Amino acid sequence: MRELRSDAELALCLALDHSYATDYVWQVDIREDSDDMQVRFRVVRLPRIMTVDYPRDRASLASSWEKRDCFLVAAADDVVLGYVNMRVDSVRTKGWIQDLVVGRPFRRRRIGSALLEQAARWAKLRQVDHLTLEMQTKNHPGITFAESQGFIFCGFNDHYYTNQDIAVFFGKSL
Repeated sequence: MRELRSDAELALCLALDHSYATDYVWQVDIREDSDDMQVRFRVVRLPRIMTVDYPRDRASLASSWEKRDCFLVAAADDVVLGYVNMRVDSVRTKGWIQDLVVGRPFRRRRIGSALLEQAARWAKLRQVDHLTLEMQTKNHPGITFAESQGFIFCGFNDHYYTNQDIAVFFGKSL
């Protein structure tokens, strides 16, 4: 893992296949009565495997990267394997992991775990005490990964992504 070195390396990160395949989704059920609201998520198996595009297009990814506080790259020789992009809040205590991506051919090799570990180390050195991951409700592989790393569901936003997908958030104290 290393910090981002150049615009050329950013271009290689952008070129990674950000899509993922899933056969499960988190389905949200929101019910409102006069003075009561219930929100329930349940894991639903899909009838077939679905390939899902990343919720941010290349232009919005590049734009968010300009505001980064931490951008770490996993690379072997000159091949970019994955990256993590994190912003830190204005009081410098909360880290928001906006993107954690491992290229499709390199997945399931602990690269995502290593990126997350290094991002947590970077955060701790700067007295950041909490991390939050965001992802689509369709990203069951990502949700499973977050939970395996000790992150706990802490919220959602049904108007978060421009493609109208619901975002779920997972948090972890450092």
